[in-house]
Amino acid sequence: MPPTVVPAIPAVHREVRLADRADGELTVGHFTIAEVPVPEPEPGQVLVRTRVMAVTAAMRTQMAGMRLPMASFVPGEALWGSAVGEVVVAPGGGFTPGELVHHPYGWREFAAVEESRVRRLDPAELPNPAAHLSQGATAWGALRLAAEVRPGDTVFVSGAAGGVGSLAGQLARRLGAGRVVGSTGSERKAARLRAELGYDDTIVRGAGPIERQLRRAAPGGIDVLLDTVGGEQLSAALAVARPDARFALVGALSSQLGEGGVRGAPVELDAALIITRRVALRGFGLHAHPDLPQEWTKEFGQGLREGSLAFPHALLKGIEQAPRALCELVQGRHIGAVLVEL
Repeated sequence: MPPTVVPAIPAVHREVRLADRADGELTVGHFTIAEVPVPEPEPGQVLVRTRVMAVTAAMRTQMAGMRLPMASFVPGEALWGSAVGEVVVAPGGGFTPGELVHHPYGWREFAAVEESRVRRLDPAELPNPAAHLSQGATAWGALRLAAEVRPGDTVFVSGAAGGVGSLAGQLARRLGAGRVVGSTGSERKAARLRAELGYDDTIVRGAGPIERQLRRAAPGGIDVLLDTVGGEQLSAALAVARPDARFALVGALSSQLGEGGVRGAPVELDAALIITRRVALRGFGLHAHPDLPQEWTKEFGQGLREGSLAFPHALLKGIEQAPRALCELVQGRHIGAVLVEL
């Protein structure tokens, strides 16, 4: 990938649609696979054949019809999301058939995409083109820019086995952290986080109060939190924060991955602790840093080639496996990014 010869374009292709709002436990019955004509690109568009797509926790929330900063999925229509593919038709001349590109219309085998929403990829930048779908840019930006990790810091990463967290432990270590602690949902995952992904110690949800576990894992307190979860874990991190701790908030899995798309109540934070310990809480979103993906790609490529960084991911094959991929992500079945090869 990409192939040296652009394949012939079929008359029809498959896309995955939302069958119904997912207000309860997510199952493959919430999806349907439709066979539809391959779209013809309009002026200003290119036709892209999708090769690999990502599924993310945010997609579960988009299926529930909740109020979000991004658009929700619509029953009866195809889902969408980050994908890597190859250009097959480029009527405007801005792209060349065969070029490797990133586009935002996964969940379908072919997509007509506005040229402004297609990002050209250099095949030499990363050893595996699927690595362009990592969530490492978010982890890198949150740790380097929002939390400003310093040498010797104790860093706590919530949701450490996810797409962001599985890279965050490695990156915190790369930025000089002295101790890195991560939370996850099972001892099986925790063992791999400690053995392979940069974590010194781990917290397992359900194995006891989060704050008590965190005090054991970080007896001197924490300097940095990279939070993908919210809820009890955010509150516990504040309880053990050192003076001048920096918290980077990038996700809210506690409310994204539950039955009905919602799990847990909004967290209550102790304002007195925030004030007296001078804790900085900062939300971080990649959309506010358009140059960061390129910076991350350079850093990631170097790390992958020299073996100092790993890209944990699960790869399911076939667009018909995309519904199962998202269900398994919600169930916490995998470590790292969850991808589907089309």
